[in-house]
Amino acid sequence: MRNLPQISEAEFEVMKIIWKYAPISTNEITDKLLQTTSWSPKTIQTLIKRLVTKGVLTYEKQSRVFVYTPVVKENEYIGQQSKSFLERYYNGDITAMLSAYMENAKLSETEIDTLRSLLFESAKKKGN
Repeated sequence: MRNLPQISEAEFEVMKIIWKYAPISTNEITDKLLQTTSWSPKTIQTLIKRLVTKGVLTYEKQSRVFVYTPVVKENEYIGQQSKSFLERYYNGDITAMLSAYMENAKLSETEIDTLRSLLFESAKKKGN
C-alpha cells in the first residue's frame, strides 16, 4: 500500500463528497457542503486547493468550470487510516482493540451477529 498524505477532518468531509459524486465541479461541491456545514464558499475552495496540492485530487478545466476527480480511492485512504489508528493506539493488535471496545461499549445483538458473520466469512475465505 502506498503512503498517502494526511488530510484534516475538514478536508475529509470534502473528499467524502468528491468520492461520492466525482467527477464534480467546484460549485457542486460547494452546494453540497453548504447543506451540511456552516463553512463559507471561500473556506471550501481553500480546502479543495489544499487537497489538490497534497495530490489527493486532480482537476480539469471544462470551459470556465473546474471539475475534480479523486486520485486516491476512498477504501485505500480509509484502509490506511484504520491501520494507522490500530498501530497508534493498540500496537497493531486488532484483538486488543476489539476487546477494549467490547469492555467499554455495549454491543447490540445485531452488532455481535454482524461481527460473528464477518469472522465466519473471513475464516471461510482463508480455508479454515
